[in-house]
Amino acid sequence: MLSLTPDAMLLIALTTVGVTVVVTGLTVLALRLLNRRSAAVRMTLVLVGAVASIAASTLAIGWEMYLSPHDLAVLTAVIGISALLSIVAAWILIRTAVRSSIAAIVQATRRVGSGDVLDETASARGPELDAVTTELADTSRRLADARAQVAELDHARRQFFAWISHDLRTPLAGMRAMAEALEEGTAPEPQEYVRLIRTKVDTVTQMVDDLFQLSKLQTGTLVLHRESVDLLDLVSDSVADVQSLAATRGVTLAPDGVAGHTVWADPRELTRAIGNLLVNSIRHAPQGSEVLIRADLIADGRLVLSVIDQGPGVTAEDFGRMFDVGWRADAARGGSPDEPASAHAGLGLAIVRGIVEAHGGNVRAARTEAGFQLDLVLPAQGEAS
Repeated sequence: MLSLTPDAMLLIALTTVGVTVVVTGLTVLALRLLNRRSAAVRMTLVLVGAVASIAASTLAIGWEMYLSPHDLAVLTAVIGISALLSIVAAWILIRTAVRSSIAAIVQATRRVGSGDVLDETASARGPELDAVTTELADTSRRLADARAQVAELDHARRQFFAWISHDLRTPLAGMRAMAEALEEGTAPEPQEYVRLIRTKVDTVTQMVDDLFQLSKLQTGTLVLHRESVDLLDLVSDSVADVQSLAATRGVTLAPDGVAGHTVWADPRELTRAIGNLLVNSIRHAPQGSEVLIRADLIADGRLVLSVIDQGPGVTAEDFGRMFDVGWRADAARGGSPDEPASAHAGLGLAIVRGIVEAHGGNVRAARTEAGFQLDLVLPAQGEAS
């Protein structure tokens, strides 16, 4: 048996490398030219390149080894027929596999589009398809959650507009009836009717102002005019604004630890937020009880202003919704004439959250031993921008 010399081995290696590089280059060029063709065609082209590289290298080395014309012809025929049959068989298998995989992906995508939630364990067609199926399953879950959220928001929007329509229609209907009575001269006490009309106009105006304020908060167009202000002044102004409502319900407002704190805030907006919190607590506090207004500094330097009432509070599932637009503790339409329109229109706490978040803080609610607690968490003065 003859052994190959080092020179022969080097020649074989160089020939193989050279032919492989040339064939690979041609294959890459062909792939670029056919980049819009199907995946089966491109995969088959890669296979053709690999087979062609092996066949060309074998024939080139055979020619270099000075095979006889007969032997070289036989070798060429064997390699050519084998390569052709292998490529045809591979084309059929690749096309079948790709069609099956693409069909599975298309079917899964259609199911996602129709709203189905996919089971990511349903596929067993290989790691690549499993990865796509897993991603589609995750996407289907996210889309389902998004659809549920959109449906919930749409329901809340419809309910909100129904409530707002009711809250606007009621005083407008009353004003129309009293105006007609004045016009026809049938009002028993004209001056009282005029006073009531003015009161209802103020209610409608306040509700429209609240809606405008809410739109600015939601669109990010609210401009804050910050200054260093004493927290006690803000709380005192808010207490003065709601004192008549508290007196009507027999509720006492008790500040605790509010003095000595300074905040970097828009006094008008923050006073409004505090006032809305107080109105909410007064409405739900038991008759003759006390609403505590407390201020605390926490470890990271933030200031927490808490309003604590002795009412029943809300259910645990409502904690995440009570600061949403249109949320109400119950569907009852009540509400005292002394209350701000936003208090029973589902706007008050939403405005609170918007104002506090515009200041860089956040709101939260919790049940404590002292009662139901609503917190305004304001950033440290040095962090405010």
